[in-house]
Amino acid sequence: MSFEEYAALARQLSEQRRAGEQHAATESARRRDLHAAVDSLEQRLTAQGQRLDQLGRAIGVDQPPASTGAGPGPGTPNDATTWPGPPSGPSTAPGTGGGESAGAAGAPGRAGVGAYPELPAGEARLALPTAVTPAGGGVPAQRAAAADPAVELELARRMADEADRHGHQAELLAQRPVLLPTWSPLARAVAVYAGCSAAAGVLMLMLVLASGVGLVDGFTLGAWICAGLPAVAFFGGYLVLGRWGRPAMVAGTPPRYLPLGFLICFLLVPMAYCAYLLLVRGLR
Repeated sequence: MSFEEYAALARQLSEQRRAGEQHAATESARRRDLHAAVDSLEQRLTAQGQRLDQLGRAIGVDQPPASTGAGPGPGTPNDATTWPGPPSGPSTAPGTGGGESAGAAGAPGRAGVGAYPELPAGEARLALPTAVTPAGGGVPAQRAAAADPAVELELARRMADEADRHGHQAELLAQRPVLLPTWSPLARAVAVYAGCSAAAGVLMLMLVLASGVGLVDGFTLGAWICAGLPAVAFFGGYLVLGRWGRPAMVAGTPPRYLPLGFLICFLLVPMAYCAYLLLVRGLR
């Protein structure tokens, strides 16, 4: 070998070594980035799980009990299925020659044999065929290439984004009360107190009719109209707002507008009685 050929070979080897080092550095940086992305995604999913637990406790949903035992793993039969055990004597597998054991390829379901990775449960039925080599040895056909971790990580990140979006929508719904969810707190309180006052007005008409037939005297009727029925309407509205006007997730106690409710109830019921008297006199 001449000196020029030796020098060219040395340069080629040096370039190959530098290319290998560069590829190794690039692969190492890629792995570091993947590990960092996986750690970040894990922290994000943990925070999502905690937030979902808070939402479940806020709306009164009990958490499902943790599984006490692991189920059948991929490629593992359940209790109702039993794999046939290996024969006691020497067996002949296709393409292995006379009387020789097929080894790991001949017993893929045997415990302790790690020649080929087990398929997931959904892909167990897609067992790869056995390819026969020219030498006559039975070897499994080439399996599909493994998925790209970066692609899988991106899919997981998109699913986490979708979970964040749905979680935000759930939080918005949890911050709305059951009663009149699209109304403002003030409008809701006015509607509730006015509705309770209207219900008290119905009771007032019943008392007026009872007073007309002599079942209730005038003093009792006046006491109920001026104090009893307005107080019943006020406390009824207060309880309704506390029960159905409170969001599932809210910081503190929502306002119930007690002075406004007191004013509405103690004005509407006597005003309803006065309107009833004017209506009766007008009809006469």
